[in-house]
Amino acid sequence: MAVAAKSITPPDRVAIRRALLSVSDKTGLIEFAQALAARGVELVSTGGTRKSLAEAGLAVRDVSELTGFPEIMDGRVKTLHPGVHGALLGIRDDAEHAQAMETHKIAPIDLLVVNLYPFEEVRQKGADWANTVENIDIGGPAMIRAAAKNHAYLACVTDPADYASVLDALDEGDGALSYEFRKTLAARAFARTATYDAAIAGWFADALDIQAPARFALGGKLASSMRYGENPHQQAGLYLTGEQRPGAALARVVQGKALSFNNLNDTDAAFELAAEFDASRTAAAIIVKHANPCGVAEGPDLLDAYRKALACDPISAFGGIVAFNQKLDADTARAVVEIFTEVIIAPEASDEALQVIAAKKNLRLLLTGAMPDPRAGGRVLRTIAGGFLLQNRDAQSVDDLDLRIVSRREPSAQELADMRFAFRVTKHVKSNAIVYAKNGATVGIGAGQMSRVDASRIAAWKARDAAEAAGLAEPQTLGSVVASDAFFPFADGLLAAAEAGATAVIQPGGSMRDEDVIKAADEAGLAMVFTGVRHFRH
Repeated sequence: MAVAAKSITPPDRVAIRRALLSVSDKTGLIEFAQALAARGVELVSTGGTRKSLAEAGLAVRDVSELTGFPEIMDGRVKTLHPGVHGALLGIRDDAEHAQAMETHKIAPIDLLVVNLYPFEEVRQKGADWANTVENIDIGGPAMIRAAAKNHAYLACVTDPADYASVLDALDEGDGALSYEFRKTLAARAFARTATYDAAIAGWFADALDIQAPARFALGGKLASSMRYGENPHQQAGLYLTGEQRPGAALARVVQGKALSFNNLNDTDAAFELAAEFDASRTAAAIIVKHANPCGVAEGPDLLDAYRKALACDPISAFGGIVAFNQKLDADTARAVVEIFTEVIIAPEASDEALQVIAAKKNLRLLLTGAMPDPRAGGRVLRTIAGGFLLQNRDAQSVDDLDLRIVSRREPSAQELADMRFAFRVTKHVKSNAIVYAKNGATVGIGAGQMSRVDASRIAAWKARDAAEAAGLAEPQTLGSVVASDAFFPFADGLLAAAEAGATAVIQPGGSMRDEDVIKAADEAGLAMVFTGVRHFRH
């Protein structure tokens, strides 16, 4: 049953005479408190916050003076008291509330300054169960919600980044805060407790391995606003969830223009694919355009890998995103800047490489410090009208699969190596996906088609265009292998690959017509391997 609101008009301005400060993050605390005191605001505080203020020479009352009750249970119980919550929740223009405050000697609080126990940081550091639980704040969220609900009569500040704007608003209002400003602070306060609770719920779900929680909360903090989203008429921003996975969201932006929505989306796609290649085993270069790879290669060094990746589709590479799995060197940097490139992302870069890229002032360079683990779990989601879809990250690696040879002809060692390479790439190509590969490099990619046979034909067509651009007599699909992200439902897609010159096929298998497809492979002299795992990416 809903609670009916009392018909009271909130005051436009509320004079700030008393502030309660209780913070874990003490960034800017002393300066803010000093500025409040200089404006005649009485300070009340708790525990470590009160100690910090007193040591700075500020006159500050202990919250126990308001409650008449000491902190107990190692500080777990200190503000959960009517003396505090009555001061926060009292409707001051309501006679009944005012009488209750007077009867129980509850003095109003006009400004609440609270930030929460560092649960998110403790979780990220991998603390044990007991320490993580101990950093779940109780009194802080309770006070924030009380003050934010009663924003008609007081203001609530939850982020040190807002201290300056509060002081400016106080000066503008001659010691008072406007109703509109209090509402803005209340909105931020509820968003903070919501993201905090989402982090706690997410930790419990992960720790207990709850695959499909009955309720799933997602919280994020705005890291940057963007000029627009996918298109100029759409608004967008980057929000951080707290997941510590190296990548585009958390990378250090060394230089270049501000990253756009599409830049970040494409850069994430490129770097996640780069992570599929073990940097201790091989160098890898990935070129992505519109979230699809248009060139992927591995080699003895980054320069070799980049040149082979570029050769796959040099036209699409123009204005693309380039990702590397190893430290970027100067020679590779020089090769990349020869054509227009939007973003380069790598774990590190040499000083000389930085100098090379610095000459291209608009080129964005992102350094992550590490590569993400392609086998690590985690959740990914996608919004749909009325809700969102939630699933585990696709953490399957072809290196862990038991490949089954189903054709009469067994693949050669080189074919098998290229098949593993191609299937690794196919995992990151939009479905329906077909990838031709040869000697550790893609030579044709067909992405996002409604028909798998069309994907095969488009990949072959792009390979012919690349060969013509390179002045080659024949496309590199001749003698290549082909990978499909899902099974061939009919033999036509496989036969299209054979017509393009592929000699071996890697696919998940599992179609009702597998026997027909195997027969067609045998008749065409193809070697074929089943993985038993598909990699749809919609």
